[in-house]
Amino acid sequence: MPKPEAKASALQSLEQENQELRRSVEELSLLNELAREIGASVDTDNVIRKIIHQALISVQGEQGVITLVEENAEDPMNTLARTVGSKAGQSPYRVNDSMLGWMLQYKRPLLLNDPVHDERFRGARWDAGVRSILCVPLMNRSHLIGMLAVYNKKSETGFSKNDERLLAIMAAQSAQIVENARLYEEEKALLHMRDELRLASDIQASLLPKTPPEVPGYDIAGASIPAQSVGGDYFDYIELRDERLGLCVADVSGKGLPASLLMANVQATLRAQAPWTDSVNVCLERANQLLCKSMRRGKFVTLFYGILDSTQHHFRYANAGHDPPLLHSAGTIKRLDLAGLALGIRPASTYMGDTLSFASGDVLLIYSDGVTDAMNPMREQFEGDRLKALLLEHADQPAQTIVERVLEAVQDHMSDAPPFDDITLLVVKRA
Repeated sequence: MPKPEAKASALQSLEQENQELRRSVEELSLLNELAREIGASVDTDNVIRKIIHQALISVQGEQGVITLVEENAEDPMNTLARTVGSKAGQSPYRVNDSMLGWMLQYKRPLLLNDPVHDERFRGARWDAGVRSILCVPLMNRSHLIGMLAVYNKKSETGFSKNDERLLAIMAAQSAQIVENARLYEEEKALLHMRDELRLASDIQASLLPKTPPEVPGYDIAGASIPAQSVGGDYFDYIELRDERLGLCVADVSGKGLPASLLMANVQATLRAQAPWTDSVNVCLERANQLLCKSMRRGKFVTLFYGILDSTQHHFRYANAGHDPPLLHSAGTIKRLDLAGLALGIRPASTYMGDTLSFASGDVLLIYSDGVTDAMNPMREQFEGDRLKALLLEHADQPAQTIVERVLEAVQDHMSDAPPFDDITLLVVKRA
């Protein structure tokens, strides 16, 4: 017969094994429930709420929070607390920067049953009411993507090593799903942004002239190619009274969507002012005053504007900081150098006007700096001399052909290099 002491020891050992078995079964049940709840979800907030809910049940905590971090960001402390689970009536605890810094450095579980007196966090400030904390990393392929923190074990003994182990398993099981959900949301946001840019590109294309006007005795062509989906360059034909035609090329500072929005503002402003005055410099002065009121500080627009009188063959023009156009006449190239401050900088700016006479065969080439500044893979610019040579070579061609030859030459020069800036051309040729 076994001695009573040996029998009691065996029973105690069996009870411990039964407790371990029950705990293992409970843990497996919790992990299985967590997997079932988050496995099919692609909504980050929903996934995180379910993880926290299961974490609070598993380790009997009062509050839980998942903080997502960007480990490689310039400011890794710029975190995003996505979801907080807590009992009703409790204020949510804030993620302590010291604890977050520790997790970013060590990337392993952290158990604090007396955080105020823990030597590792001497001087750290904790929210009132925080008694104990269990924090585990969310790791994805050796990279920290966030952390799961549970506050205040409901029992007085505080969190245990078993709690730490279980929460670490839950975090390991959940990290990839959290990351997948986040990537899915980023992909959705990117697709939405692409749709918005496509729509913006279509709208911008509708603002630019689709076909050149028919002007007796003149051949006119233009084109604009944005460096991105949308751009800040602009050219236009503005029909005026008495057989006159307004012509302009503008370049808004910046690129992309912000520049395209400002470009639309510039177009509306110029079209509103042009019919009210025959003076090109007065038109620019009025447009400048309006743009100074509506444009954000630091933004500006370079713009060349002229009025073609096809009956008198005169072209009156003014320049607001734009690249000087090139005039081909009788086998020579002349730059229309006329100074003026870009629009949107100083409300009281004034502009000078000048006039040229179109002789038969003369070609006027107005362009944005995206042409001359275009760079090849060796970062060499296209520059003005190449543009002059092209105009000399093709001046006898139709306006549309001149535009095409310049665009082809610029593209050949850039080769595989990405576009440096928007490219815009407008050619006016007298027959």
